[in-house]
Amino acid sequence: MKRGFYFIPIAIVLVALFLASIFIVDEREKALVMQFGQIRRVKEDPGLAFKIPLIQEVVKYDARILALDTDTIEVTPSDDRRLVVDAFARYRIADVVQFRQAVGVGGLPAAENRLSSILNAQIREVLGADQVTSDTILSSDRRELMNRIRDQSRAEALALGLDVVDVRLKQTNLPEQNLNATFERMRAEREREAADEIARGNEAAQRVRAQADRTAVELVSEARKEAEIARGEADARRAGIFAEAYGADEQFFEFFRSLNAYENALQGENSSLVISPDGEFFDYFKSAQGRPAAAE
Repeated sequence: MKRGFYFIPIAIVLVALFLASIFIVDEREKALVMQFGQIRRVKEDPGLAFKIPLIQEVVKYDARILALDTDTIEVTPSDDRRLVVDAFARYRIADVVQFRQAVGVGGLPAAENRLSSILNAQIREVLGADQVTSDTILSSDRRELMNRIRDQSRAEALALGLDVVDVRLKQTNLPEQNLNATFERMRAEREREAADEIARGNEAAQRVRAQADRTAVELVSEARKEAEIARGEADARRAGIFAEAYGADEQFFEFFRSLNAYENALQGENSSLVISPDGEFFDYFKSAQGRPAAAE
């Protein structure tokens, strides 16, 4: 009875020790078996593994490619035009043993802090190098710059057991204090261009208006010239007709001219004439035959 009584607790302890000695490594993880702070074994392949219970412990790290956003920093390219740069990186733990030795119990937070410092230093170095201008950074040619940042950061990150897979610049903007000045400069430039366009438009309008005025003057002058010519020809023809009529019948012509004179002289309701009745003006009034009276 006593022997069976002790067997159950012992079995429970043995089962607990057995379970405590088993650990599972996921395919997304890498594991270190630690004993008194020292690395005893590395488990990188997924599956079941064993450790000494109560003496050894297992520390697991993510084996996937991880992302890191760097802090926003200011860089000064060779053209002294400051830029605010915000980058992100993709990295993974390449050597888990070296990673543990480099960061200790700090783990990923400590590693990311150190990696962020490395990235910022390389960003400043590459973007601030000679012959690297702000236009290059802002253009599509910056891919080469990002590759240089990645390669130089990778060389330093290997000391942490990290492999920098990729580095990309998310934002490259002007500092806030420079944005307003740039905006004002751009607006002044656009206003100058608009003023130039308006001036050129006014100049063209003046040329068109002057040409139109000259054409109008020329047309009016030509029309007046033709009108004067037509009027002169008409007057000449009229004079010829009158002369021909006068030559055909002088008495009728004189009679006709007298009638026109009467009509023109006696127009209006208040017309008044002070003329001697014996004057030549009334010759046709004194003749019953409609002819001037014969001189005595």
